[in-house]
Amino acid sequence: MRRHRRRDVLISSRSLAEYRAMFGLSDADLTGAVLDCAAGGSSFVAELGPGADAVAVDPAYARPDVELAAALAGDTRRCADIAVEHADEFVWDWYRTPRRRDRMRAVAAARFLDDKAARPERYRAGSLPDLPFPDSGFDLVLCSHLLFTWADPLDLQWHANAVDELLRVARGEVRLYPLVRRGAGEAVPFLPALREHVRARGHRWSEEVVDFRFQRRAGVMARLVKGHLPAV
Repeated sequence: MRRHRRRDVLISSRSLAEYRAMFGLSDADLTGAVLDCAAGGSSFVAELGPGADAVAVDPAYARPDVELAAALAGDTRRCADIAVEHADEFVWDWYRTPRRRDRMRAVAAARFLDDKAARPERYRAGSLPDLPFPDSGFDLVLCSHLLFTWADPLDLQWHANAVDELLRVARGEVRLYPLVRRGAGEAVPFLPALREHVRARGHRWSEEVVDFRFQRRAGVMARLVKGHLPAV
């Protein structure tokens, strides 16, 4: 099995508004224990505030904060470059303009860095497919722009192990977005096999159109509802 390398995967900063749109989140969805997995520089946990039971996990959190901030700034520029390189494959309906998107990312990064410094216990270093959490610890697990996005270096076996781990730490649902590869948003050839893997393990897999779409071929979220694992 090939493990993902940090140099392969970009660290990005997304906001609570983006998460609500990507994952179809309601206020009720956010009342339980929530895990943001492969959170990067997202401000999701920060914006939910101290009253929420929310935790972020990412391998980048093992870095010193100064180094993390520098990496985040560099990867934000690289993310912007991808949209330029594949301009025909991106749409701006949700963000409206590149300037507005860049501003949202900058604000999200600043909120993330401030909150991580103030509440480090909410930010755990860890990576799929081996998370530092007990079984069934979260009502809702969110995973954005890791699975499928990086389907070139991360193969079917890695994805199967990663999904098994996300379902292990969930007691309710896992939601995944997007279901296409980075850049041009090409289809993931092993997606049908992964669906069958999840269903064979006794869980439910459904797909829903969501309000968020930046890659032209994205706009669909996978919702995995945890079931009982078959006896071994």
